[in-house]
Order: sequence, then C-alpha cells, then structure tokens
Amino acid sequence: MDGRTKGIRGRLTCHCMLVETDRGLVLVDTGFGTRDVADPPSRLSKVFLKMLEPEFRMEMTALRQIEGMGFDPRDVRHIVISHLDFDHAGGLDDFPHATVHMMAAERDSAVAQKTTLDRMRYRPQQWSTRANWKTYEASTGEDWFGFTRVRALDGVPPEILLIPLRGHTYGHAGIAIRGDDGWLLQAADAYFYHAEMDVERPRCTPGLRFYQTLMEKDRKARLWNQERLRDLKRKHGAEVRITSSHDPVEFERLAGRPAKVPAATVVPALQPV
Repeated sequence: MDGRTKGIRGRLTCHCMLVETDRGLVLVDTGFGTRDVADPPSRLSKVFLKMLEPEFRMEMTALRQIEGMGFDPRDVRHIVISHLDFDHAGGLDDFPHATVHMMAAERDSAVAQKTTLDRMRYRPQQWSTRANWKTYEASTGEDWFGFTRVRALDGVPPEILLIPLRGHTYGHAGIAIRGDDGWLLQAADAYFYHAEMDVERPRCTPGLRFYQTLMEKDRKARLWNQERLRDLKRKHGAEVRITSSHDPVEFERLAGRPAKVPAATVVPALQPV
C-alpha cells in the first residue's frame, strides 16, 4: 500500500497546511475534524471506516495542532479546500468563522450526491459551515506555469492560488503557495505516491493504484494532470515543489518530523499540519 509497511495496509497522511499571512491564518484542507474523532460512525461511511481504518487522534486534528502552535483558531479567516472528500473536509466544523474557498464544480458534485460512491465520500454531516462557502469557476483565471489558475480568491493574499486539477473528483484542485524560497504546490489527491512524480520512471504501489482508480471521477483527466505535474517538475522543479495529501515520505520531507507527531510550537512560514 505505502511501499514501506508490510502487509496489505499502510500508513498514509491527511496533509494540511497552515499559512500565516498579513490577513490572518489560511488553512489548506482540514483533514478529519474533532467531531469525526469524537464520533466517527455518525459522520463517516461505514464502508470507508472498515476499509481504511483511520487512526483517530484528537491531538492530530488541525484545530488542536493550531492551538498547540500557540495560535487562536478564530484567526483562521480562510480555508482553501482541494475537494470535499470526508478526509479533507472533516474539520470545516471546527472553524465556523472561516470563509471556505473551493471550485464550483466540487460544490455541485458534492451536493448532488448522484452515486453511491458520492454519498460515501461526500458527507453533509461535515458541512455545518456551508453558508461560508465561496466557489470559483475553472475558466476565469490566468496562466500559472502552464496551468490555468482561477481568479484571485476573495480576501486571500495573492500568494495563494487555486489550481484546477480535475480527475480524482470533478472539482478537484491543487493549492499553490508562494513563499520566500519559491512555490509549493499542494496537489492534494492528484496522485498518492511520491514515485508517481518520478519524471523518468513514474510508478505506484498496487494498493494505491487500485484506490485511485476506485475513487476517480474522470480517469482521462486524472492521468493527464499527473503527466502535467511531472512535466512541471521536469521544467520548473527548481521553482516549484510539489507534494500530495497522503504520502508520508513527502510530508516528512517538508515537515522535518515523523508524520505521527503533532506540529511543533516553532512555526516556519509554511508549516504542514
């Protein structure tokens, strides 16, 4: 599954990022929330709970890690979300005052609940802050290293961009963040395994390849965007770092700590949580 754990199960991450800006804190994805941890059966699909067996730890929620770093969670003014799958949107409830930015296609697909898989992956129980959602069309922005970006996110600093990466879901997006040392692209679930971004010989574990196929909404777009991400790394790897949501190797490389350890109290400009 993860390329380093024996057996058919592995250890993955739900990689979120906290960005400190002059307009307050911006959270990129939320992972599981405190309500998910407190009562998983009431919030999440029984099928996914059985299949994935998530490790629910209250201290690992974004809310508790933000508090542990010495921030007030009420200062999270904006959440930029890659997509509304339960393991990315579970913490929305924990930040009721934040504006939530996402692709319009993601909102539409999640709300429609057209298929059994949609009803399992999209959990309205996690959407108590739905009145705070702000959506964007995919075709309204400018070019970013060959990718179309949406127009500026309302109230969010221009150093944070929403990049459409359709495939895993219809409204799936990456989030690009410009720091002092260049760009960091959180490609979310555009890929799951770090070696998929190997520009010479991309590869994936059998388990994660199966899971990506199971969850994909648009296979052609997903594979095309993976190739575009490899091309981005090939041409602009010195300017843009690329990471995904669920690969612990990538997370630990960026965070500088084991994935099972909460964020430290000393916070750099870009701190994975």
